[in-house]
Amino acid sequence: MRLPRAACKFVLALSLPLALAACVAPPTAEGEPTAAIELPARWSAPAPEQAASATGLAAWWQRFGDAELSALVEDALRTSPTVEAAMAALRQSRALADVAAAGLLPSVGATASAQRSGTAAQGSSNRFAAGLNASWEPDLSGGTRAGADAAALDARAAQLRLADVQVSLAAEVALAWIDVRLLHARQAIAQDNLQAQEDTLRIARWRHQAGLVSALDVEQASAAAEQTRAQLPLLRASLAQARHRLAVLSGRPPAALPELAGGAVPLPPDVLALAFPADTLRQRPDVRQAEAQVLAARARVAQADAARWPSLNLSGSLGLQALTLGGLTGGGAAVRSLMAGLSLPLFDGGAIAGRLRAQQAASEQALAHYRASVLGALQEVEDALAALAGDRARGVSLQAAAQAAERAQALARQQYQAGLIDFNAVLQSQRTQLAAQDSQASARASLAANHVRLYKALGGGWAAGSADPK
Repeated sequence: MRLPRAACKFVLALSLPLALAACVAPPTAEGEPTAAIELPARWSAPAPEQAASATGLAAWWQRFGDAELSALVEDALRTSPTVEAAMAALRQSRALADVAAAGLLPSVGATASAQRSGTAAQGSSNRFAAGLNASWEPDLSGGTRAGADAAALDARAAQLRLADVQVSLAAEVALAWIDVRLLHARQAIAQDNLQAQEDTLRIARWRHQAGLVSALDVEQASAAAEQTRAQLPLLRASLAQARHRLAVLSGRPPAALPELAGGAVPLPPDVLALAFPADTLRQRPDVRQAEAQVLAARARVAQADAARWPSLNLSGSLGLQALTLGGLTGGGAAVRSLMAGLSLPLFDGGAIAGRLRAQQAASEQALAHYRASVLGALQEVEDALAALAGDRARGVSLQAAAQAAERAQALARQQYQAGLIDFNAVLQSQRTQLAAQDSQASARASLAANHVRLYKALGGGWAAGSADPK
């Protein structure tokens, strides 16, 4: 069945000038938002030797060379409720993008009906109908396309939000694991020092029983040992809390974390996968998410502006209609209709203009958020590099201090046992050794933690070139 020639001419004559007028519709985007910020050519903070590329960022935790850490991070990325929520949000955004894109296409439906009606005077009659109907609103002003672009960019932002969640989660798991290792080390240091203080207490008691010193030495030695012993419950409680945090980050109940190995906190190699500032911004999912939000806001400006232009709606139907079911197959049962509607806003009290101004303000807000995310990303990298440089210098001094304090404590105990010095010198040497060893362990953990913070600041933990975040 063909449409009447007059109807075809009418539709073409109506559509052509409107399609030409749509050429003046505003563009969806206005250039890359990165042009609004001047980026530095290199990092100002001192940095160790740099790798040639950032290929090691996707699984940076493997650079620590610890299978336990790698297993914890990768398990958390698979099972964390935070990741699951971000994945669900991504699926929702993609579904909404499909809905928006469907507005660019015609819609077609099928209908079928049977009706029986009548009056007392004329009797009853039947009516049967079946057919197809279609409608389409050509996107003459570009508003539907702009809305579809905005929804697609929202989906891209949700995808990058998922990547940002993965980046943050990997860093949080690693930092919690470093805390567990540090607390294990501090507990061992306190236990070793308590053992040494109890040995000193036995020496003081022996010297007191021999009449060589007063009871003051015994009481001072006992007080020092008990003070160290009192630290152990606090360290055990902190260790339990760190384990609980690590378990929850991994999607487990707080007390369900498997037993972890002890030992010193491992350090990654000094060669870093450090990119230039501009490349780092492309690696950071939060910056790219903010960029997608800027582009989505600009698309919504175009969508709001398109409401000022005329809109055309085309609809038609093709079907069969008869008084009996058998009559539907007859030649005279065919019915058809075609309708074209044109609408143009003339007066709405300023609603369209107000919505346009609101979307323009939202676009400016998104651009400001993007600038803030860029500046924050640059600061995080600079801060992490500065902290690493300070930790390295501090670690060398604290290692030397811990070794010297250990030697001094051994000498003090020997000299006290020989009666060459008083007990105050022994107490001071023990306090110094405990503080030096504790500071050395904390400095090593701080160095490892700042490596983690640097990799997080660089956007490590996902593959920036992949279609979907890992």
